[in-house]
Amino acid sequence: MSHDPRDKTSGLQRRALLQGTAGILATGLAPAIHAQGKPVLRYLGTAVNQDKEIAEKFKADTGITIQYVAVTTDDVTKRAVTSPNSFDLLDTEFFSLRKIVPTGNLKGIDTKRVKNASKITSLFTRGEVDGKKVGDQGTAPKKVIFLEGEKSKAFAKEPTQWMSLIPTTYNADTLGIRPDLIRRPVTTWAELLNPEFRGKASILNIPSIGIMDAAMVVESLGKYKYPDKGNMTKKEIDLTIATLIEAKKAGQFRSLWKDFNESVNLMSSGEVVIQSMWSPAVTAVRTKGIDCVYQPLKEGYRAWASGFGLPATLGGAKLDAAYEFINWFLDGWAGAYLNRQGYYSAVLETAKQKMEPYEWAYWMEGKPAAQDIKSPHGELLARAGSVRDGGSYEQRMGGIACWNAVMDENEYMVRKWNEFVAA
Repeated sequence: MSHDPRDKTSGLQRRALLQGTAGILATGLAPAIHAQGKPVLRYLGTAVNQDKEIAEKFKADTGITIQYVAVTTDDVTKRAVTSPNSFDLLDTEFFSLRKIVPTGNLKGIDTKRVKNASKITSLFTRGEVDGKKVGDQGTAPKKVIFLEGEKSKAFAKEPTQWMSLIPTTYNADTLGIRPDLIRRPVTTWAELLNPEFRGKASILNIPSIGIMDAAMVVESLGKYKYPDKGNMTKKEIDLTIATLIEAKKAGQFRSLWKDFNESVNLMSSGEVVIQSMWSPAVTAVRTKGIDCVYQPLKEGYRAWASGFGLPATLGGAKLDAAYEFINWFLDGWAGAYLNRQGYYSAVLETAKQKMEPYEWAYWMEGKPAAQDIKSPHGELLARAGSVRDGGSYEQRMGGIACWNAVMDENEYMVRKWNEFVAA
């Protein structure tokens, strides 16, 4: 690598220190006040994205403390809408922006203050991978990532200086399978409701996501083609739920899972052989030495994305520290760390600089592993010679069919979903 990454942070610290000292001298306050240190950033999000090692590394590099405030996905949105003063950094999914941005509680992030803003993947800024458009049903990030201004309550149609969120983690989800127990190729979403897997299938019980998995199945069965799976009419919701209820009554589902660990246990025990799954859960099953595949399917993937937002009330030293965190996050170390967990990072170029060539080739280029692939914690994820499920970044993220969303008819949809759960 061409430079020592620490040089930059020490330069930042020196600059911040000089500015701080000048400010204190100007006000005539004693330097002891400055010695109390840098601000603590209260980081609101779900536990999934709150990684202890990221906070520790950031503190080691910058001296700024991240204080995690862990709540459920729904509560992240509720807090952002009702008590924006209770956090300094928001980590939320892009689909929640339609609820949060109109309240005026988010500050537009000034891309002029974000060093790598122009390198953020075109998947977010233009809805393209490798110059090709990807599916944008649901809340595709390109629809909500730009704001009209710093204090705007409206999304911009074209790229502007102001971003609603800076992308953190994203991926494209599909079905997880146990190939050792299925023993034949699985190529379509329709297989989730194949009677061959009666009593051995599972779907995730998070209504806004589960119903989109179900819609992928309905389409692949040739029953109906949705104009937008992420924003169904009441009729479309009825059709989708009726399909699920019929399958449930026939005994198709071993269970409906809500929790990451539950999905891992169902799969590793072999009670379930095909189910809605998340990439890190597949990884967790594999670390137990059990064959589990995140199966690419011909109809494509259901994608999701999270990002950092700033509350409108943030100012002064805390705002500066939040920008320092965003810049640090896009600088490569965090991106490489996330890529090694099977997620994708916002700025690929800087992450690549912090990964070994064999790791990058496996995770991002779909090439066979030149040596054993390990997680950030040193667990074996894939043996030398194996290939990542879904292939390269271009194949996987270029194969998106729809994005997680909150529908206009969300309340009706949740009511109908609960009828399915109770059936």
